[in-house]
Amino acid sequence: MVFIDGSNMYHSLKAFFKRTDLDLALFSRKLIEKRHLVRMYYYNAVVGKQEEPERFKDQEKFFKSVSTIPYTELRLGRLVYTNQWPGSPPFEKGVDVQLATDMITHAFKNNFDVAILVAGDNDFVGAIQAVKDNGKHVEVALFGQERTSRQLRDAADRIITLDGRIMRGCWKGPQSSQGNSKPRLKPVSTNNNTKFHSNRSGQHSEPYYAEHLKPANEIHDDVNENGQEILPLNSWHNPYNGP
Repeated sequence: MVFIDGSNMYHSLKAFFKRTDLDLALFSRKLIEKRHLVRMYYYNAVVGKQEEPERFKDQEKFFKSVSTIPYTELRLGRLVYTNQWPGSPPFEKGVDVQLATDMITHAFKNNFDVAILVAGDNDFVGAIQAVKDNGKHVEVALFGQERTSRQLRDAADRIITLDGRIMRGCWKGPQSSQGNSKPRLKPVSTNNNTKFHSNRSGQHSEPYYAEHLKPANEIHDDVNENGQEILPLNSWHNPYNGP
């Protein structure tokens, strides 16, 4: 099973690849490689209809597109707006708890052998350990260098580094149908446990929760599947908290 923190992934895509037109179906297939996909769970927070009507409409369209992907479940929390809005940004509620609960519940129900978590928040360490204690394997897909999200990296059985190599062929835009190569993995010893990561690391910034909640850290250069520097695209991208 694949569990995706949608807000974290959206902002990471913007920061590292300067594009957000990710094809979730292709992305999930790349993560599971030749294994069987039981189900993909996608988590995000719904923006306020009254507070941000235009973003709400765009987000609603995107969520409908996610719900049409085979074997995919959409799990939604909400954004809480305080009396200081719009001077003070809203905050997410219910997303992380939902994700952790689903991952643990499915593990205890023996619904999967391997959980793949796409997230960057160290708060998921407890859920990862609970799943492992139930005899399951947990792989964590991360944007960033080895020095980031250390607690997640230490807890995971395997690390999948989301760099230009593994993202090749996962886009809806140009070259989305090309590049079927899989990342080459090599063992790395961490605290006497064998971990795995791909042979090239990307760049990292801290987890994000909604587009206007936390400013992106300095955006670092990355390369595309052809080894060229990724530049901002003029094509359409999601102007809301997704995918």
